[in-house]
Amino acid sequence: MISGCSSGGKSTLVDELASRGHETVTEPGRRIVAEERECGGTALPWLDAEAFLRKAMDLARSDLVELDGSGRWAFCDRGLIDAAAGLAHLTGTPISALLDAERTYHQKVFLAPPWPEIYVNDEERRHPLSEAVLEYERLLHVYPSVGYEVVLLPLTDVRSRADFVLQHLGQ
Repeated sequence: MISGCSSGGKSTLVDELASRGHETVTEPGRRIVAEERECGGTALPWLDAEAFLRKAMDLARSDLVELDGSGRWAFCDRGLIDAAAGLAHLTGTPISALLDAERTYHQKVFLAPPWPEIYVNDEERRHPLSEAVLEYERLLHVYPSVGYEVVLLPLTDVRSRADFVLQHLGQ
């Protein structure tokens, strides 16, 4: 799992891992935003955050079903825990009530820290860096609280980041 701060280089890292032959899964949120914008839907983080997060959880669960049993490394750009953390924060629902009891990803989760020098907004990322940092801080707490080991990604070029991830996984 590659998670962390918005615009922290996660998708670029996942793309680099894909270029090295690893299976990858694109960020559920970006897929949902594209789909909702195309069909005129409202499950968008800036219109209906709860509907957006519930769709992200459903999509992440579907991604996990597709990956289950492949036996290969697969790197997800965000996923179920991120969406559940957002929904728990938004609704006050305990995260344990939103997640299944078993761990769904590898025990090591790589978090991209805030990186103001590369932070940019686009059509799918409209929130300011300050909100991204708050989300990152929640994820720093949530992942260990549900049984994951957090490994912070270095602020370095993408090839070095990919090497760092693979070294941590023993490859």
